[in-house]
Amino acid sequence: MIHIEFTPEDVEALHHERFHHPHPRVQEKMEAVYLKSQGLPHKEICRLSRISENTLRSYLRQFQEGGVERLKRLDFARPVSELADHREELEDYFRKNPPRSTAQAAADIERITGIRRGLTQVRKFLTGMGLKCRKLGMIPAKADPAEQRGFLDERLWPRLRQAQRLRRVVCFVDAAHFVHGPYLGFLWCFVRLVVRGPSGRKRFNVLGAIDAVTHELTTVCNDTVINAEAVCGLLRALAVRYAGLPLTLVLDNARYQRCAAVQQLAEELRIELLFLPAYSPNLNLIERLWRFVKKECLSCRYYEDFLRFKAAIVDCLDGVEGKHKTSIRSLLTLNFQTFEEPQLLAG
Repeated sequence: MIHIEFTPEDVEALHHERFHHPHPRVQEKMEAVYLKSQGLPHKEICRLSRISENTLRSYLRQFQEGGVERLKRLDFARPVSELADHREELEDYFRKNPPRSTAQAAADIERITGIRRGLTQVRKFLTGMGLKCRKLGMIPAKADPAEQRGFLDERLWPRLRQAQRLRRVVCFVDAAHFVHGPYLGFLWCFVRLVVRGPSGRKRFNVLGAIDAVTHELTTVCNDTVINAEAVCGLLRALAVRYAGLPLTLVLDNARYQRCAAVQQLAEELRIELLFLPAYSPNLNLIERLWRFVKKECLSCRYYEDFLRFKAAIVDCLDGVEGKHKTSIRSLLTLNFQTFEEPQLLAG
């Protein structure tokens, strides 16, 4: 029998940690030693804690060595990979030469270190270094990163800060053209599935404006074409919705949005048109909404006719301020991706 003298402070600490320590193994240790402090025999402690007597003796010796703090240490034996000695070298290499597949990474590792590992081990090693299999992003060929940064800092953010203080409304405007056709995606399935492609090229056009702060959505929809007339209709609807508030619309450089008729009406309605730098979809918040709509109601779905196709899109857009509000809030944060220069060099 191991005899230990427990102070009141020891008992109080053991009692607290057996419930509140984040690691379950440490909780087990604290529970067993706490029961010992209450004078229970070893067999009863082992029965209540469901541990062996050898394990209990190990816990008690740890407490004798260093008290409660010693019990918090986890002495798991963790095997160290041979690749750990080459981690810095491999991390530097993969930053400059990201592999296209796990197989390629395994081949690169073997060539650099002489150590051969299976795909599962290589995948685990890459993950441990912080690598993930990510889809490449693209910078439009004519995009100007410096102009984008200047636009964000000098023109867009001052207006967004006013909007956050409810002194202005800032809406991001863009048109989406949903073609009645298959939107292919990924599904967990036992065999490859196919989706029927409808005939024809009918499309449902949505010109939308999303409030940067409240995420209220205003739309103009048709089955024909988005033109200056549609943009003017949107301006009038926004002027009514946000009457009495300074209103800024952030929009791209489509001709039907920059034409004289639109700019004249905007001036009459006292709406500021803030045009994005050329080739800057990454700065237009509403682009994320269009991706959400495609994923939510079009990807891997089949709509037998155009009416059902339109109805699904309208229902999804109607849910922006309702059933999809939480998802939209996390998606439409005011974090804008900017680019320095292409990170992947030409081969």
